[in-house]
Amino acid sequence: MVALQDIAPTAFLGVETSLNGRRWVGPDAGADRAAEALGQATALPLAVCRLLAARGIEAAGCEAYMAPALRDLLPDPRSLKDMETAAERFVSAVARKERIAVFADYDVDGGASAALLLVWLRELGLEATLYIPDRIDEGYGPNAPAMAELARAHDLILCVDCGTLSHDALAAAQGTDVVVLDHHLGGETLPPALAVVNPNRQDEGGELGHLCAAAVVFLMLVEATRQRRVAGLKSPDLLGLLDLVALATVADVAPLTGVNRAFVRQGLAVMGQRRRPGLVALADVARLDEAPTSYHLGYVLGPRVNAGGRIGAADLGARLLSTADPHEAAALAERLDALNTERREIEAAVRDAALAQAEERGLDAPLVWAAGEGWHPGVVGIVAARLKEATNRPAVVIGLDGEIGKGSARSVAGVDLGAAIQRVAAEGLLLKGGGHKMAAGLTVERDRIEPAMERLSELLARQGAVRMGPADLRLDGMLMPGAATIDLCEALERCGPFGQGAPAPRFAFADMAIGQVREVGSGHLKVAFHDGMGARLEAIAFGAFEGPMGQRLMAHKGARFHLAGRLEINSWQGRRSVQVKLEDAAPA
Repeated sequence: MVALQDIAPTAFLGVETSLNGRRWVGPDAGADRAAEALGQATALPLAVCRLLAARGIEAAGCEAYMAPALRDLLPDPRSLKDMETAAERFVSAVARKERIAVFADYDVDGGASAALLLVWLRELGLEATLYIPDRIDEGYGPNAPAMAELARAHDLILCVDCGTLSHDALAAAQGTDVVVLDHHLGGETLPPALAVVNPNRQDEGGELGHLCAAAVVFLMLVEATRQRRVAGLKSPDLLGLLDLVALATVADVAPLTGVNRAFVRQGLAVMGQRRRPGLVALADVARLDEAPTSYHLGYVLGPRVNAGGRIGAADLGARLLSTADPHEAAALAERLDALNTERREIEAAVRDAALAQAEERGLDAPLVWAAGEGWHPGVVGIVAARLKEATNRPAVVIGLDGEIGKGSARSVAGVDLGAAIQRVAAEGLLLKGGGHKMAAGLTVERDRIEPAMERLSELLARQGAVRMGPADLRLDGMLMPGAATIDLCEALERCGPFGQGAPAPRFAFADMAIGQVREVGSGHLKVAFHDGMGARLEAIAFGAFEGPMGQRLMAHKGARFHLAGRLEINSWQGRRSVQVKLEDAAPA
């Protein structure tokens, strides 16, 4: 007898295998009923109600969900272990005008975390030393020589977005207090630091485990401000720093749930005021001429901030985010933009080689991995993400240099990759490794790559990775082209921000006739489609020719298709129109 839970729901619009090889899954009857009831209670558009119902939001909570307030969602910083100690030491250092150093990771989260501290201190007339390790020469996190050197010249070292597993390096900071503000998965023991504030410590409950490091730093500044207020002292405005927290939250792929939604929603509003010279210069060089969204944080601004740490000078991103000088900001933004272009070229070459190697090894294992000579360590993380997206499997990509390989890993929902890598490191197959559920890093000896990947694959199989295949395409319902209005787009946007853990709604357009279709840019597809009743929509499919969808739609010969994608407002020369970001298609 087949159990009810083993019976797959009927494919949406009957699409069992789309042009991209995916099965379409839509809302079930229960979700439809919940959405209709929500619509009757709130008078919101049905498409909006479908999205809210899918998130488990009831009528009484709709308004609060659509307008997340930081005052309602911000946790008490003191709920994190060591927070009061960390803030007290920081406040004391500020009061005594001690020499403070900030040791940060080289990615967006690390750069934003450092900038939060540098900007806050500067507004009190204090300048801190910024130290970001070189990705190639020093690797991730604190190292003993750097910490020893900083300790000789500083009274307090703040390690942000790193440090939780750096026992030996922190021990080298003799005679200087070290405070760790991090979010990476902790080990069984803590490093020798005055305070380790990390929601992912082994002895934390995990309620705030979704925070990025910049959010942890922000909470420390909230607690520092409270302590200074008790002492009768004023502190810099915290709300004006939320643009940095928002950027880090999205770029570090933190789930947009709970307080993270408020951080991003309010941070985008701050960013829209164009007050931070670095972000203004970066938006200008990226030709961002509209109000920023979470998409822009993750795919337009974030990669450029990251480019310095990937293939250029490691501190460029943090310097850009923290500078108060518009001229310096413009120069840094131009350099980061150029580095990002170079990064894309390097990435493309590594991606092609890694995918070919992974395909030869087989894409049906619990882990997809590749390793190559001289692959730039600055792009292996991005390539791992591409492999993960292409296969819906956890992926590891390793760049080899001599007898050592340095790799990055990316995971899929439901598979804790960071914990698995940390275990393989504890078993001695990796020189070191760690991270969080969705992303991690590792260092491995060349002759141990095969056994390490075999062991990692075994651990991931236990978590269910072996059963994964091409991901179902989940749809929030069906729309007719005439219903896809700017008003609807704006109503849906009120349910944002969208990103990890809170995807933007995706709709199907059934039985559409294809009108004008053409290739644009490098491998993208521009499509006009209609329902035969006068309503017409424009769509763009990025990377459509990397799979079969581009060619099939180009050669449609009058055939009709079901189309699936996300709605967005396209602004061009002062005009606004609805555009579909096309993700998939299937013959009607």
